[in-house]
Amino acid sequence: MLRYIIVFLAGAMGSLLANRGIAVFNDAVRPIVPEYREGRMSRVEFATTTFGLSFGLVIGFGLPYSLLYSIILVHSLWLGTDILGTLFPAKQTDDWYKDKTSLLGAIGAFVVGGIYGVGLLAGLTGLNAFFQSLPVSVFDAWMSISDPITYAFIAFPIVAICIDYGWKKALISAIIVILARQGFVVLGNGYEDAITMFAGIVLLVIFAVTDKSEEKTDLASLFSDRMANIRKNIVWIAIMGAIYAAACNIGLLMEGPTSLGQVADGDTANAIATTIARAISFIPLKGLTSLTTGTFVTDGFGFTATVGLVAPNVILAAILGAVVMSIEALSLVLVAKVFDKFPGVKKSADSMRIAMTDLLEVALLAGSMIAAGNMAGSLGYLVVAAFYCANKYFKTPITSLAVGPIATIVVALLANILAVVGLF
Repeated sequence: MLRYIIVFLAGAMGSLLANRGIAVFNDAVRPIVPEYREGRMSRVEFATTTFGLSFGLVIGFGLPYSLLYSIILVHSLWLGTDILGTLFPAKQTDDWYKDKTSLLGAIGAFVVGGIYGVGLLAGLTGLNAFFQSLPVSVFDAWMSISDPITYAFIAFPIVAICIDYGWKKALISAIIVILARQGFVVLGNGYEDAITMFAGIVLLVIFAVTDKSEEKTDLASLFSDRMANIRKNIVWIAIMGAIYAAACNIGLLMEGPTSLGQVADGDTANAIATTIARAISFIPLKGLTSLTTGTFVTDGFGFTATVGLVAPNVILAAILGAVVMSIEALSLVLVAKVFDKFPGVKKSADSMRIAMTDLLEVALLAGSMIAAGNMAGSLGYLVVAAFYCANKYFKTPITSLAVGPIATIVVALLANILAVVGLF
């Protein structure tokens, strides 16, 4: 029952924040919010654009991962609530609760967003029960998808160093990181993967803060008016932080495919390290889009997921989540000042995000091949490889990160259909 209450609140609050333009999850939607808020776009145009930018990602990215692990990837929930929130009317006024149209729109967004969250959780639970009852067992094989992810993902600082500072510095950094990792392997304390990631990030930060090649800016003063819009809504943001951290604490929501797989496998230590690394890498994108639009991010920078995993119980997780997400929102001016003083930090953080995405794509493809092979042998390898390559030539290609998991689902269904008719 607790899971359904929290997922209702998470969906309801995500939809309400999108309705009021306080926060949206989709980074591509955030720059559009001021266009509506400042009267350059109608509500219908705003809602239609949000739908176009978000719906495909819900179906092609969020749902496949959620289905694989029985933990909701936040993209499934909050890309959907971005759409739902913008469908309901909302006037841009501070006293919106005194306006009948805006109040009814906010209530409608809240209720429908909550129902969407409950439906998402119930649907995933039912689908997982269905897959476990199939004649060809696919559930255990599915878990193999996450096997390569952790080990590939921790290489992202080295790839980012290569992107920004060349292969020579990347090679030296790789040697240092590998030696550090193997030292901890010899010690046998089980923290070698977290140490590998930490050592790589330290080296990347050293290169970034000493990089003087980028021009300095003055972002902090340029967008002070829009920052005020976030500050005045800090209470709503804090409530969202509390709900999100509580959801992470009970294994209901997770911020990305890598940490989702790690939590599903019981690898909380590496999941915590992953959430920290991803939060750092997304600060430039989330921070700058929030600062320049006056609209925050539904899940914050990502540190809220971290405290949700660290907290010993759901109540403390909620308290810490509210505090952390509030700090993230209020720190936007400080973030801008850091970027102004150390422009190399922004460049390296952007490269971290690119490196993470590239490595995750490779790891997911490898994991999907392994899982499909465990399900259907050579047929599984054939289907995943063919689907991945053919996708590039589709009229509307599926996002590369989702191709492997979707192909694995296809293999699962195909193997069971063939088994029913006696061909497997």
